[in-house]
Amino acid sequence: MAARAIMFQGTGSSVGKSVLIAGLARALVRRGFSVRPFKPQNMSNNAAVTEDGGEIGRAQALQAQACLVPASVDMNPVLLKPESETGAQIVVHGRMIGHARARAYQEMKAGLLPSVLESFARLREAAEIVLVEGAGSASEINLRRKDIANMGFARAAGLPVVLIGDIDRGGVIAALVGTRAVLDPEDAALVRGFIVNRMRGDPGLFSEGMETIARHTGWPALGLVPYLQAARALPAEDAAEVEALESAARPSARLRIAVPLLPRVANFDDLDPLRAEPDVELCFLHPGMVLPRACDLVILPGSKATIADLAALRAEGWDIDIAAHVRAGGRVLGLCGGYQMLGRRIADPQGIEGPPQTAEGLGLLDVETILGGAKQLKRITGALAPGGARFEAYEMHVGCTTGPATARPLALLDDGRTDGAQSTNGRVAGTYLHGLFLSDSARASFLAAHGAVAGAGSHAGKIEATLDALAAHIEAHVDVGRLLSLAR
Repeated sequence: MAARAIMFQGTGSSVGKSVLIAGLARALVRRGFSVRPFKPQNMSNNAAVTEDGGEIGRAQALQAQACLVPASVDMNPVLLKPESETGAQIVVHGRMIGHARARAYQEMKAGLLPSVLESFARLREAAEIVLVEGAGSASEINLRRKDIANMGFARAAGLPVVLIGDIDRGGVIAALVGTRAVLDPEDAALVRGFIVNRMRGDPGLFSEGMETIARHTGWPALGLVPYLQAARALPAEDAAEVEALESAARPSARLRIAVPLLPRVANFDDLDPLRAEPDVELCFLHPGMVLPRACDLVILPGSKATIADLAALRAEGWDIDIAAHVRAGGRVLGLCGGYQMLGRRIADPQGIEGPPQTAEGLGLLDVETILGGAKQLKRITGALAPGGARFEAYEMHVGCTTGPATARPLALLDDGRTDGAQSTNGRVAGTYLHGLFLSDSARASFLAAHGAVAGAGSHAGKIEATLDALAAHIEAHVDVGRLLSLAR
């Protein structure tokens, strides 16, 4: 028998749908249900590698963890990874199928609906309840005709919808009431209620607001969820949340790390375990900022468009800052795309990231990269070189990096390969490994090598504790029983 399902849509992007669904999923699992998450279409450069060898949005991987099940490509059958302001890489069932500009994708996405419904059907056979997450805003009626992410999917699958608004960003009454006003009557009929998220202060102050929304929309209120500070420990869904990242001042920290935030930054949750360490001060460099002189280590994170982000780095003058940092004895670590930037040259002969081109790298590692070939998507295990702490990580990249510096690898993999490269003095290093710092022993070893002491405890344990706290929070402030009764 197919599982019951219910869909959660938002009045806009980043209203907290992903986190709410993760908390609800864990709450239902604690009630004894078999649960699966599902997002028909996601747009994010923050992705995860699944056990079935594909990639999905990081949020769905976290939701799978909340459900206590392995992540699967069926949980996010269409993933768009932005490469420019108007173009993206298209991933279907975990595999890249090509690239498209925004207008071209609008024409092709209706043809992806069968793939989306196929994944949804498989999940419904594997669980008792499927929690479906929409994308962007339910009120984007200009995109409704070929929609597969919000009401288009809800209508195709015959699902009830709960609408979520974010009071923290302001205007939540207008957002919910306005959504009701612009929705097609048949779409509006699918909405069974609303939730207001991220309430700060006294919830009683918004009781009249909840009544006003219900009166103007005809939808019942299903919950007013207070802001939960602890949820900040969970991985962010996409780059929109990177812009809000703030540096945490820790004057007593032994290790000060600077991270340039580039336009196409990807998999930035690699840094979450370091940010949680009390002996680390992590400084995010937003455009217009300069590299702090007191910095010990610069980390160049992953990128979805390495050559374009390298140009952005130079436009900010950060290449000059980093070169001066290295001359003064500072250290640099490049992760994936950041690793590619550190070399002498990056060539894109096949036009993987745009027009075929070659770019000069930062020249801090004696390697060069050629973009092309099959995309590497693999969960891996190994140890830091030489003979260091063990780790679990994953690869997610296009291209091959070679050169003399690879003879000094950063890691020895259990499949017999080596990974990464280091300069002769060991002060500059790069790796293709994502999630390296999630392994507590590897993180502690890395910090010790940089004069710091690990003190945050188990990162995985912290995520689990946060999911449990989020589940209790949802149970206390959302009518979970009514959501269950609404699910079809």
